[in-house]
Amino acid sequence: MNMLKKLLLLFVALVITASTIQAQTAQNRLTAKEKADGWRLLFDGKTFNGWRGFHKQSMASGWAIEDGCIKKVPGKGELGEAGGDIITVDQFENYEFQLEWKLSSGGNSGIKYLVSESLPPTGKSGVSFEMQVLDDINHPDAKLGIQGNRTSGSLYDLIPASTNRVLKPVGEFNSIRIVVRGNRIEHWLNGIKVVEFDRSSDDYKKHLAESKFKNTKGFGEAKRGHILLQDHGDAVWYRNIKIRELK
Repeated sequence: MNMLKKLLLLFVALVITASTIQAQTAQNRLTAKEKADGWRLLFDGKTFNGWRGFHKQSMASGWAIEDGCIKKVPGKGELGEAGGDIITVDQFENYEFQLEWKLSSGGNSGIKYLVSESLPPTGKSGVSFEMQVLDDINHPDAKLGIQGNRTSGSLYDLIPASTNRVLKPVGEFNSIRIVVRGNRIEHWLNGIKVVEFDRSSDDYKKHLAESKFKNTKGFGEAKRGHILLQDHGDAVWYRNIKIRELK
């Protein structure tokens, strides 16, 4: 009976291992339809090909690849140091961009887009539009800003995410989509459009005038730029990073 239990436990362990491997290999891949529709991967799940440090020629320290994810490693030491933000080598103008992210408890990060290296960084961080990535429950930044414009999915410090958004618990992956068509920009979180704005509109200019970026010359004006993953010192995982350029 003892041997039977051992065999049963071994079988269960093998099934779990096989399921984990299958789940991991299913990530960071494009379907035939996605390929036909013009999507391309920005992360192959294994290397940092196509990425580099902000204002650097090589990859920033403090980032790792773990379980098919780009991970910001927190804490001290070679991998945990504040290595700075990372950006795509390529720049993009009109596009749909997708990825999945998850955070550690109390975590903070962000996805910035239309990033220009000609604008001076704030500390080690690039300055541009940012889709906020945050543990809204445990991070104090969620309560700052104006009307929730620093919560997950928001256009950081400018426009709050819609109240009908769905945010998954810490430790689970959230899917996002950012759409840029000239001056018109959308944020989608877990299949729901949570932000939409026209950066040439008076409404957007009002939000900008009330934000921390009001005196940042050139903020939000780039027509083309890099996509950036923010180093805010906390553990965050990104996967299934893909883009489709629009005409």
